[in-house]
Amino acid sequence: MQVVPVVDSIHSDMGDLLLLLHSPGVWVFQRTPRKSVPSGHCRPNCFPHRHRRSLFCCVSRRSFLLHGLRPYLKSRFLVDLLGCFPWDAIYKACGRKEPVRYLLWIRLSRALRVTEFFEKLEKDIRLNYLFTRIVKLLVVEVYCTHTAACIFYYLATTLPPWEEGYTWIGSLKMGDYSYAHFRGIDLWTRYITSLYFAIVTMATVGYGEIHAVNTKEMIFVMIYVSFDMILGAYLLGNMAALIVKGSKTEKFRDKMADIIKYMNRNRLGKRISKEIKDHVRLQYESRYNESSVLQDIPASIRAKISQKLYEPYIRGVPLFRGCSHEFIKQIAIKVHEEFFLPGEVIMEQGSMADQLYFVCHGKVEEVRKPEENETEESLLDLHTYNSVGEISVLCNIPVPYTVQVYELSRLLRIDKQALVEILGIYFSDGRVIINNLLEGRESSLRSKILDSDITLNIAKHESELTMRLNCAAHDGDLYRLSRIIGAGADPSRTDYDGRSPLVSISSFCKVCGERYIFAWTYYIFAWTFL
Repeated sequence: MQVVPVVDSIHSDMGDLLLLLHSPGVWVFQRTPRKSVPSGHCRPNCFPHRHRRSLFCCVSRRSFLLHGLRPYLKSRFLVDLLGCFPWDAIYKACGRKEPVRYLLWIRLSRALRVTEFFEKLEKDIRLNYLFTRIVKLLVVEVYCTHTAACIFYYLATTLPPWEEGYTWIGSLKMGDYSYAHFRGIDLWTRYITSLYFAIVTMATVGYGEIHAVNTKEMIFVMIYVSFDMILGAYLLGNMAALIVKGSKTEKFRDKMADIIKYMNRNRLGKRISKEIKDHVRLQYESRYNESSVLQDIPASIRAKISQKLYEPYIRGVPLFRGCSHEFIKQIAIKVHEEFFLPGEVIMEQGSMADQLYFVCHGKVEEVRKPEENETEESLLDLHTYNSVGEISVLCNIPVPYTVQVYELSRLLRIDKQALVEILGIYFSDGRVIINNLLEGRESSLRSKILDSDITLNIAKHESELTMRLNCAAHDGDLYRLSRIIGAGADPSRTDYDGRSPLVSISSFCKVCGERYIFAWTYYIFAWTFL
């Protein structure tokens, strides 16, 4: 582990740590002064930074092992550790035993870093994409042929010196030059010879290919020729994709180039430009979301998938505690999945929110923006099942605080218009949501909630339902009574004139002479549906 200091001096009164998570496990630490954090809070200064595939995030000392070491220990730590061993010295110290020699292949795991390197080059819009892809394909071809050449020569060395004539290189004769006793030939000449036959065999031009002599060479040549067919198809397919420009990486590069042109033309600041580029890059790297995968699937199947994936999170949201199953199901169908980087601002203080968010994974915090010469005040940390922006969406008031991402988070989003439409159908659940929203709120905020448009709209629907219930009770329509009560009407609720359905049904029963029978029937239906 390499520790790189980011600040000039580190004092003893400094607290939290700043980690740079980077594969295969290089971290950068920076401690932030405790005096910059308000009393009663342990919030480090968190800001987004991405360098290649790295992520800056702030963690505490207690969560250091959890966020830093544990993921790396579970992934590539063992392979990297074995690759650092001096296997050459171990092989010589063990008397050049052949099983120990095979352990040298562990070092090939380092070749994975080459693929990561080219992935970074392909995303770098400063480099020509066509040139980068061609260089990558050439490196793939050279690496495969180099590996095959080494294996060809290794198979020849497995036989003792007195049987060199039973190998492909020992029986080789090119012109007047014979490769008998090839172990005495110059090493560079032997490598060029092996590489030549590996390339010619891969190209399958029909002449000059390697000629297997013993059984081991025959088996490997069969495997190598079969692999060459796959490799050739891969190279040709990639060249065709470069011509038609259909790769996802190239589309991402074109989109990023357009965004940079737009930001330069409008002279946006470096901070907001970096946030935009980081967010676009994150959307590209997390392209497995439903917008790209499920776009060709019918809406009915997408609804079932959304219910399966998101309904457990929606059901656990405290704002929807006590709501009906049908309401939860409709919310789960309408939500969309989004990812946010550490430090990204979801909602600005003082803005009007038209989207409601629910935290699935990660951590989000509410921060009150200070006035001049004041420090930020961290109000609340939001975790899984917490909602974001419910006050502004339901009450039509500005967001009272800034909501920003503390660590890489996955959130569910629902538009305000979709939420209002669902509440218009399930307005009885809307009353439950309002009651949940009123719990633990200040008196000034409670009055704003009660005076909001959504609350008034819910009260309007309840009044209309009460009037319909009174009319059905006055007319003695038992079927209509059962339907309205089943829709969520309250039999004890009074209308604008102070009349309740109980009064109306009593009046009807007096006229009809069936007061007790009909009243008991009414109560039975009310009890059944409520």
